[in-house]
Amino acid sequence: MNDPNNTKEKVIRCAIDLFATKGFRGTSIRDIASAMGMSISNIYHYFGSKEGLLLAILQHSSEDLVKELREAAQLDIPPMERFRKLIETHVRLSERYNNEAKIFFLDEEHLSEEGAKVNRHIQRQIYGFYKQVLRELEDAGLIQYRSIKVLAFNIFGIINWQFRWYRSDGSLSMEEIREEIVSFIMNGVLAGAWAQGNGEDVS
Repeated sequence: MNDPNNTKEKVIRCAIDLFATKGFRGTSIRDIASAMGMSISNIYHYFGSKEGLLLAILQHSSEDLVKELREAAQLDIPPMERFRKLIETHVRLSERYNNEAKIFFLDEEHLSEEGAKVNRHIQRQIYGFYKQVLRELEDAGLIQYRSIKVLAFNIFGIINWQFRWYRSDGSLSMEEIREEIVSFIMNGVLAGAWAQGNGEDVS
């Protein structure tokens, strides 16, 4: 007998691939059922609706993101290093959940009121981690900005937009791109403080 949890996980993985390739609107429950070799009624049994499946994907993919960002934000290391670790973790997880990012940044309007509420809660949690770490940098005299919120949103823009331009057959490996993104944000946010901390010539 199939394990229901294992079956749900497989349906979620299948739906992620199809939604990322064909879009939420362009993918039907019939498409997912066909790819899974199961009946349409089985999909509805597990998720209730296509929107319910989208919400399940959101909850599924955000668990690791929130958990690992929280751990990075709470590391007992100097503020600048904690900030770098937070960015590295966020970029790495954005790579891992590249397909999920494509779905939610492009198809977010398909979330129900409940789904939008869950999504806002996740986004507030992520913003909270950045707010805390950026405040620590501010308290340490390492940054000085008019708005921590605008600064955090600018960082999110850089990290979240990579799914639009990244190509696996490009000239740089994903690891090299990750290093470029982290370096760009560290230098942009901390200016000379980060370069001096790395022994770089900033004259």
